[in-house]
Amino acid sequence: MTNLVGYQLNDKVATLTLQNGKVNAISPQLVVDFNEALDRAEQDEAVVVITGHPGMLSGGYDLNVMKSGIENMKALVSSGSQLTRRLLSFPFPVVVACPGHAIAKGAFLLLASDYRIGVEGEFKIGLNEVAIGMTMHSAGIELARGRLAPVFFNRSVICAEMVDPKGAVKAGFLDMVVPAEAFETTIAKVAGMLSQLNMKAHAQTKLKARKELLETLDAAIEADNNMVLF
Repeated sequence: MTNLVGYQLNDKVATLTLQNGKVNAISPQLVVDFNEALDRAEQDEAVVVITGHPGMLSGGYDLNVMKSGIENMKALVSSGSQLTRRLLSFPFPVVVACPGHAIAKGAFLLLASDYRIGVEGEFKIGLNEVAIGMTMHSAGIELARGRLAPVFFNRSVICAEMVDPKGAVKAGFLDMVVPAEAFETTIAKVAGMLSQLNMKAHAQTKLKARKELLETLDAAIEADNNMVLF
């Protein structure tokens, strides 16, 4: 495994740390590394905690790749959508500890997880695709439809409205926001709580609860793959 996704196991909690530069861009190699880290967490039967560095979870897809040609863009978006689909159906609890900004694909990581913890601060969270000239892909639309608060779906997907961490709780990107000094202890508390679950029951219930969303997402990923342009 390369070093774009760090892996640390402690008491059945696997911390996956995105470490791809200032904005933690989601690149093709990072997706590969992310999946390898998830493979390892699954083998370790661990609760997964996904995080970044202070001030940044991820700013989204690597724009150099997204601008390098339609086939490269489609390949990255497809692999990214498959990654979020895997997180939605992962057999162990998935927590995102969001230490700051979470934009575009960074925000989709929040929508694909089971429990989301944010930190107070002047951070931006949301889906900015429309604002930067990108038509939202079908898989992104369906994931947002399935996980965002209904009142916020149009504002986020169609109008690219960004929110601060407290607003992200109302919108459905986060479950809680805590002061910076309580961030690490809250992550440990939530991960510890989730580690006490019956994992077979958790996995089976997750798949039942998200059955329609997963089926819709599969169809959306296929539709995106077959489109000439997003």
